[in-house]
Amino acid sequence: MVPHLVTALTGPINELEQRILDSMPAIERWFRLEWMEHTPPFYSSADIRNAGFKLAPVDTNLYPRGWNNLTEDMLPLAVQAAQAAIEKICPEARNLLVIPENHSKNTFYLANVARLVRIFHMAGLNVRVGSIDPAIKSPKKIELPHGESVCLEPVVRSRRRLGLKHFDPCTILLNNDLSAGTPGILEDLHEQYLLPPLHAGWSVRRKSNHLHSYEEVSKRFGKLLGIDPWLINPMHARAGGVDLAEGKGLDVLTSHVDALLTKVRRKYKEYGINEKPFVVVKADNGADPMGVMTVRDVKDLEAFGRRSRGKAPASPGQETPQGPTDLIVQEGVLTNERVNNGVAEPVVYMMDRYVVGGFYRVHAERSPDENLNMPGASFVPLAFSESAHLPQPGAKPGASAPNRFYMYGVIGRLAMVAASYEMEATNPDAETYE
Repeated sequence: MVPHLVTALTGPINELEQRILDSMPAIERWFRLEWMEHTPPFYSSADIRNAGFKLAPVDTNLYPRGWNNLTEDMLPLAVQAAQAAIEKICPEARNLLVIPENHSKNTFYLANVARLVRIFHMAGLNVRVGSIDPAIKSPKKIELPHGESVCLEPVVRSRRRLGLKHFDPCTILLNNDLSAGTPGILEDLHEQYLLPPLHAGWSVRRKSNHLHSYEEVSKRFGKLLGIDPWLINPMHARAGGVDLAEGKGLDVLTSHVDALLTKVRRKYKEYGINEKPFVVVKADNGADPMGVMTVRDVKDLEAFGRRSRGKAPASPGQETPQGPTDLIVQEGVLTNERVNNGVAEPVVYMMDRYVVGGFYRVHAERSPDENLNMPGASFVPLAFSESAHLPQPGAKPGASAPNRFYMYGVIGRLAMVAASYEMEATNPDAETYE
């Protein structure tokens, strides 16, 4: 099913698409050279927004949890990428241990775990699922809605290794973003590969580091294509030590929001865009429960501050952070895409350095300038029904689904390059050369 793109055949996005298609050999060479010097994240996903005049990633996840949203047609791509990734890290790998989140009752999440098990099993590994949830004391088989099942087994920790009873893996795949902190059981594993590394989890990771890395990547890529990097980069600022409940630091947040709205207005004027600019405010630490707040005017912040002091959540799914927290102010990117009349945004899934598929996140209750990653969202596979299709030369910009999806894949991979820079910069074990 090809979703309805409101942006099709109109507007500057087609100039960007044309530029990307015309530059394909240069782009692929650029990525090849990047991966010669940097290690891609083991797996990742990027939420992308297509405003019709700009196309940018708004969130990058290093523990993607929606593998069950990929269609069967996409599986061969994921299996090949899994083989390439494992071969690079541990060519003699035989056993893989998957460590999931401690959501043993969430069958939608466990369907994602079952899909990961299947991908790596087809890639030629013995795969088992080890839970670090203290409540799992013996193997627990959970039946899933579509006839699949997952068996959660309690992990066993020796002095230097992690495994299961009678199962010793050489590689451990985390599908747990460590938002509750790094459990000691995962530390000091010097004999096994732990993927992604612990500093990719939210106990260490900060969105500001990623956005800073992505800004650098977008400038270099913009230079390669001869485009304004703003067309692929959401501007951002960081406001430190804001305590919304106490009303402290609101002046700092307000000045950042005001400055960023002014910058966006200037860009809209430069490109003749008649939309109302907005920014999103979210916690720098992805583990924070505050959610995402859309701010269209500085006055919105005053109302939000008052609401926070009254302890009422700003909107469903949001909580007020307790105590001072670091916030990100990010340029809001509209989404002009619709699936079945619901507002939609593409999510691109990657493993190693390859795009393996994706889906649309669709939310009928939200507007084009709001966060769609909320309860009530549904998922529609990206029209990679033509998944193995390469871009079609000569097709009019905006008219060809494979071309549009190639463009999403390029933006997703730019976010992945940024994540590799970010991981290098925050690696606690990095060797330093004076």
